[in-house]
Amino acid sequence: MDDALHAIAEPNRRRILTLVRDGELTVGAIASQFDVTRPAISQHLKVLREAGLVSERREGTRRYYRARPEALRELRDFLADFWDDRLAELQAAAESEERRKRS
Repeated sequence: MDDALHAIAEPNRRRILTLVRDGELTVGAIASQFDVTRPAISQHLKVLREAGLVSERREGTRRYYRARPEALRELRDFLADFWDDRLAELQAAAESEERRKRS
């Protein structure tokens, strides 16, 4: 989960994940969506790949990338538990305040 958090902390990497969420794209196709160099996009893809967030498929000299949503499952579950706990605390506090007002 730490690698995934580090990888998605950078806005361009989050944007790359969005681009490859629904299908494969080549590095060139991904890079065309950014105002940064192709080598910079390759570095971002390397970080995402090493974190397990994207898969890479080679076909000749082309490299295709696709998001691996299952790799975000642990992070999603952590955030969901955190959010559910906070919502439960907020609900309990609101109900307690409502009871206090009725007394």
